[in-house]
Amino acid sequence: MNAGNIDLVGPALYIGHIRPVGRRDAMSDIEDIIENFAGLEDWDDRYRYLIELGRELPPMPAAAHSDANKVQGCASQVWLDTSIRPDGGTGPVLTFVGDSDAHIVRGLIAILFAIFSGKHAREILSADALALFERMGLREHLTPQRSNGFRSMVERIRADARAALAVA
Repeated sequence: MNAGNIDLVGPALYIGHIRPVGRRDAMSDIEDIIENFAGLEDWDDRYRYLIELGRELPPMPAAAHSDANKVQGCASQVWLDTSIRPDGGTGPVLTFVGDSDAHIVRGLIAILFAIFSGKHAREILSADALALFERMGLREHLTPQRSNGFRSMVERIRADARAALAVA
């Protein structure tokens, strides 16, 4: 996939049957993202939508762009910062902020946050983000490096959930 020929400043795709999802103060619901993604027939439109999702990510504080938050195994620069909130007997709840130097990767981060952020650690460990990735057709339409990076981000989130459970 070459993002070089995708219009990054053109009109938003939130027209017609595409519902706006996500706001700067609340991440998108994954089912809305999947539905909107499926409603776009052309892969250029799907890439644009993915980029738009990435634009909705809240800004990541500069201090969080640290080596400790850098995700290993991604071709692009990717940072994920995890906040853990205890939740009594149901276990810890994890929320995430993230950033990347690549537009499409920021969109992949937004999808992951729609799946995982604000969820209990056990929910995170039982969710199958890779199956959703397949269901959306992303694996076959992204470069192998981006697909590997997606898997690395999923594993990082799952490792944080496992660590939060171990401490709880």
